[in-house]
Amino acid sequence: MDFPEKDTYKTIASASEEVLYKEKNSKFFGYAFPVTTEEEIKEILERLHKEHFSARHWCYAYQIGTEKIQYRANDDGEPNNSAGMPIYGQIQSFDVTNVLVVVVRYFGGVKLGVGGLISAYKIAAQMALENSEIVERTIDKHFIIAFEYANMNKVMRIIKEKNLQIVSQKMEMNCEIEIATRKKNVQNLLDTFKNLYEIKLTEI
Repeated sequence: MDFPEKDTYKTIASASEEVLYKEKNSKFFGYAFPVTTEEEIKEILERLHKEHFSARHWCYAYQIGTEKIQYRANDDGEPNNSAGMPIYGQIQSFDVTNVLVVVVRYFGGVKLGVGGLISAYKIAAQMALENSEIVERTIDKHFIIAFEYANMNKVMRIIKEKNLQIVSQKMEMNCEIEIATRKKNVQNLLDTFKNLYEIKLTEI
């Protein structure tokens, strides 16, 4: 039995409110952010370092991508795998991507032990994700349609019929329109353009 290829993914709609989990005088502040690039992640981490300049650890995990997945888990000085991986485990458990979860720890003077740390980071990450609105989005493929101005009506009719999203357009003698469509509609789109002369469709 062939399963249709997945063309949706789950992520969070916007940054979560700050959450706080306390364990034996240590404070764990949890945050979740929607992200798509490592550059964004770097900026958010720098901002949290400034906001919580007297904290002891800024542990985080992220996952970006919908088909090619990139992820990272960082313990930031806590014992190996006691912080980053429990946070990443929650990202997997909520089945979300394009997300960064950060847990900032203020040490309260009492050591929690590795088990205590794993539990605390996991709970703070879970609270941050529970505090986020999780949304389902489609995996879209982008194409450039290149054509001469004379074929404008034909192209516009297809865009309307196929319900394609226009991302950007350049209208001159030679026109280019960037469109996006759901992954599952790609073959249909390729078939439509295959037999059209003077109109070129290129995936980007």
